[in-house]
Amino acid sequence: MLELSQPAVMGVINTTPDSFADGGTLYESSRLSLDKVLVRARAMVAAGAAILDIGGESTRPGAAPVSAAQEMDRVLPAVERIAAELDVIVSVDTSSPALMTAAAALGAGVLNDVRALARTGALQAAAATGLPVCLMHMRGEPDTMQQGPRYSDVVEEVADFLRLRVAACEAAGIPGNRLLLDPGFGFGKTLQHNLQLLRGLPRLAELGLPLLVGLSRKSMIQQLIGRPVEERQPASLALAVLAVERGAAIIRTHDVAATVDAVAMCTALKGAGGT
Repeated sequence: MLELSQPAVMGVINTTPDSFADGGTLYESSRLSLDKVLVRARAMVAAGAAILDIGGESTRPGAAPVSAAQEMDRVLPAVERIAAELDVIVSVDTSSPALMTAAAALGAGVLNDVRALARTGALQAAAATGLPVCLMHMRGEPDTMQQGPRYSDVVEEVADFLRLRVAACEAAGIPGNRLLLDPGFGFGKTLQHNLQLLRGLPRLAELGLPLLVGLSRKSMIQQLIGRPVEERQPASLALAVLAVERGAAIIRTHDVAATVDAVAMCTALKGAGGT
């Protein structure tokens, strides 16, 4: 059961061969290794991850779409194995209604959709599972989203979009207490948009639903300080702390152990109160 009385850490498990963060390290001879997936999952749970987010479609800027069948082939065996063997909430990072339904039947506990249930049939499929759903803001699609994104007020426009998607979910039978919101850092945003969103997280928290934030190893770090992806952990930790200070309930990360420690320190300070 998803419990968010304290900020939680979500570990990322990419079952794609072209992940920007780990380069398909879960593959052997061009095939996904479920044994490697389970080793990665066990390590993340041992390090303190409350949720594991499994995705089979690359959504990095410029990424090409994958077929529904290919995405299911990548994700479902991992969901089934992890749900059967580990005491952890399994989140499925997908926009596919068929995958939502199948993953729920295999033990998934959260649906995480970068397209905010906008695909045909996604609202109905998500509602039927009875699972919590994370709605993310993205302008365009992964292969086009970074082509000149513009906003008058990125925080307010993201908030407006999320309000509309929450209303659509409630109309489809998904109550507000099953919803999470993700502002979509890096998804159709420039560096300045991302910084404005981070600064404006308290405004998004006023929507009254838990915020999920994914800033781990994002290209904004490279843009700011020139670090390649394998050297972005320290900056990712700083961003995680800043997000928790500003109201984030879930931090999505590739570096679970370090992020758990950073979030714990931030949470302790927030809860210390006055003297």
